[in-house]
Amino acid sequence: MRVFADGADLDGIRALAADAGIAGFTTNPTLMRKAGISDYERFAHDALALVGERPISFEVFSDDHADMERQALKIAGWGDNVYVKIPVTNTQGVASEDLLRRLVAVGVKVNVTGLMTLEQVEKVADAVAGDVPSNISVFAGRVADTGVDPVPLMTSALAIMAEAAPSAELIWASPREVLNIVQADQVGCHIITVTHDLLKKLSLLGHDHTRFSLETVRMFHDDASAAGFTL
Repeated sequence: MRVFADGADLDGIRALAADAGIAGFTTNPTLMRKAGISDYERFAHDALALVGERPISFEVFSDDHADMERQALKIAGWGDNVYVKIPVTNTQGVASEDLLRRLVAVGVKVNVTGLMTLEQVEKVADAVAGDVPSNISVFAGRVADTGVDPVPLMTSALAIMAEAAPSAELIWASPREVLNIVQADQVGCHIITVTHDLLKKLSLLGHDHTRFSLETVRMFHDDASAAGFTL
């Protein structure tokens, strides 16, 4: 499984671009807005200059499929390593499969985003079938937010894609904790997108629990002392 860094902070992208363990990059308009990005195209070209030949995804932001197509073709022209993020539907719930077929037909690498059901996976896999590389991003973290275990969903998604769209790769999107990285690897996900903040927690992978317990107790004590609490 490959780890893609998910974020829009150029300093963070620069630092992670020096990490050989980061296989690619993704971003989205929400992350860009939080990072204070106002010039989309300038940000994209700055990011491309940092990541080298590794894949990077940029998302369309129109809500009209015809205009999404125009934006997608422009974004795809920024580099051979660019994947264009296309939402699984627009905000009215109108599916994007026809748009995906048109883009794939002209060689655009797409990253279909926002999926949360197997029905969506089936339809998208059919739409991107062929030889053009593509990503299907299933938001396993958001599924887990609803109290549902995403592991069976991701396992089934892999089986659907293997038959319908073998050139597509499954992304475990929106992970919430390091455990999700382990889960994604165990089910055979091709890629997991990890935020810069969550990447900082990777050093805890396999950390001794007794030692971690003592570190936690010491943290509580140090914070209480620093706060000057008295009883």
